[in-house]
Parts: sequence; structure tokens; C-alpha cells
Amino acid sequence: MTDTGKIKTARVSPENTIAFQGLPGAYSDLACRQVHPDMTPRPCQTFEEAFDAVEGGAARFAMIPIDNSVAGRVADIHQLMPHARLHIVAEHFQPVNHHLLAPRGATMDSLVHVHSHVHALSQCRKFLHDHGLKPVVHADTAGAAQDVAAKGDPREAAIASELAAETYGLQSLAAGIEDAAHNTTRFVVLAREMADPGPQAKALMTAFLFRVRNIPAALYKALGGFATNGVNMTKLESYMVEGNFASTEFYAEIEGHPEHQLVKLAFDELRFFSEKVRIIGIFPAHPYRRRAARSNGG
Repeated sequence: MTDTGKIKTARVSPENTIAFQGLPGAYSDLACRQVHPDMTPRPCQTFEEAFDAVEGGAARFAMIPIDNSVAGRVADIHQLMPHARLHIVAEHFQPVNHHLLAPRGATMDSLVHVHSHVHALSQCRKFLHDHGLKPVVHADTAGAAQDVAAKGDPREAAIASELAAETYGLQSLAAGIEDAAHNTTRFVVLAREMADPGPQAKALMTAFLFRVRNIPAALYKALGGFATNGVNMTKLESYMVEGNFASTEFYAEIEGHPEHQLVKLAFDELRFFSEKVRIIGIFPAHPYRRRAARSNGG
């Protein structure tokens, strides 16, 4: 207690803060706690706000979802990345284990409606159909859990994380209700500065943006160097630049470091056929990649 009889609240350092989009209890919040349990998660209303928190120095990192094994890419992120001044310093693969959350006293027989994000509802379509539950779309999973907790109606439930149940005082009536067991979200951790592990580190990934010249076969020729030099490209996404139908940018990820000889040769060819190339991250490959490769016979 202080001299004035009030509890002194500790101020959270920006260097010990990691931003995410969503409300407390979101899957992004869960990812923050798993990857950086020593840091304080900072909820943000939008992805732009999470990016701005890092760029402006209010947070050290941002935990941003980029792909889901069921729903596909998070389109908003691919529109933000080219304009951000941030770098990818790590990746994280988060298994999505959906829980059916309801107020205390509710039962499966009392439920009528289930609230959640449209993707979460679609990922649990079979469960909802088998139990005769009516889906109600919300902006996000944690927000749905918060609303259900506030109403306290035994007819209403939410699909969200186990962390959301703890956060809003709900009970989990069923766990693992997603249709696909492989349901996994890939997150990237963003920071203001590049965190290059160095070419000697093992199992590295490099992420970059590029725009090819507007000439026939430019993309084919630009990417040919990766094929001829045996550099594995794990991701390639395209998007329009400022509504210009004649100009397309690409986001790509490869295995390896820009200073590795074969990667260097591939980048030389890429730059020859491109208007611009910008490396936005060099980071360790998550162990999930090796596990997934083994399970697929790789």
C-alpha cells in the first residue's frame, strides 16, 4: 500500500509487451502467452493498430496470424505487410482446439445458438449440425465468448479457446470440436529491427517482397533461379499494388539464408528480372515444419 492507501499499479514496459489483434482470450492472445510467457500481451482492435504499436514503440513484438490450414491465408495481413516497416523475427504454428463455451449451469440440451467468428463456425460445421445448434456470426471468437458471458443465457454458447473460458468465466461443454484434426494457424512475430541469426544457423527461413518487371515471362524467369539452384520456395502469394492491374507484387518465403551461395545466386537472378526486392525477415524455421514433413513422408 502507498501512503495514500491505494495499491500501486506496476507499469508495463513496452520492451516487455507483445501486441495482438483481438480481445483477451483470442487465439492470438494464446499464441503470445505460449511463445513469450514472460511478456505482457497487448490487445488491439485491428491489425493496423497492432502494427502501429510496434512501429511506434508501444510494444516490442506483434503476434500476427498469416495462414490457417483450413481457412487459408489471412488476406488483410498480405495487404499490410508491403507498407509496414516491420520485420519477421520468428514464426509459430498454433494448433486450433475449439471449445464449446457456455455460462455456468448451461447444458448441451439447453443450447440453441452458438456464436463465433465465421471461420470458427465453419470449422465446426459437423459438430453444430450433429447437435442441432444454430450458428451466429461474430467479429471474433473472444468477442463472442465475452458477449455470451455477459448475457448469461443458458441457450447461448460460443466457440472459442480454453483461454477465453478462463478469461470470461465460462465452462467448456466440449473440447476439440473442430472438424479437421490438422487445424493449425501459422503466426509470424514482427519487430522493428531485423533479427538475423546468421548464415551458420540451421533450418533458416527468409521472407521477402518483390515486384517483377512488366514484361512477358518475367515471373517465370525471376523465379527460375530458385529452381535451378535447388532452393525450396515454401510460399508465394500475389496481390495487386494500389489498384494497378498492370503491376503485381509478390510475397515469398524460402528455405535458407541470403548469404548461402545457392540462395545468393537465386536472388541475383530474381533482382535482374525485378523492379524491387526487399527482404523482410530471416528467422529460424519452427520445429512444426520438420514434424509436418515427416508425417507427409518428406
